[in-house]
Amino acid sequence: MTLPVPASLRLCVRRRRLPAANGATTELGLRVPSDVACIEQVVDLLMRHCTCANWLCRRSRFNVRVAVAEALANAIVAGNQENPSKSVFVRAELGPEHVRIEVTDEGTGFNPETVREPLDPEDLDRPNGRGLFLIRQLVDDVRFNDQGNSICMTLRRR
Repeated sequence: MTLPVPASLRLCVRRRRLPAANGATTELGLRVPSDVACIEQVVDLLMRHCTCANWLCRRSRFNVRVAVAEALANAIVAGNQENPSKSVFVRAELGPEHVRIEVTDEGTGFNPETVREPLDPEDLDRPNGRGLFLIRQLVDDVRFNDQGNSICMTLRRR
């Protein structure tokens, strides 16, 4: 099923409902252009479809919004280097027990273990490099694929 999206944002959206043990899970797939101007609209679209995860409190919704925005910014700017011929792919699983969002870019990837801690004194004045740190603070689980071009973030029901 294709969902309506804002005319200014060209996304390929797929949505399907999956049966779950204790309620329905909605799965969304989005293809996003490598344009930072799309980030807010993508986050808004995902949040509108969080109805299956109606357990999300205001704080958890905020955490998801910020984590997804940071992951998209990293994918567009660092991964795809804002190359308009490349896309970012988002897969979201919104369910009664968890929200899981995977963001994958078409870049070469990176080793997440080499990312410096932004709280180190020598890094406090850097203009960037805090997105991954923020994501790790906001969600319950963060995983990367072996190539380092895909991040999977999970927030569990408490």
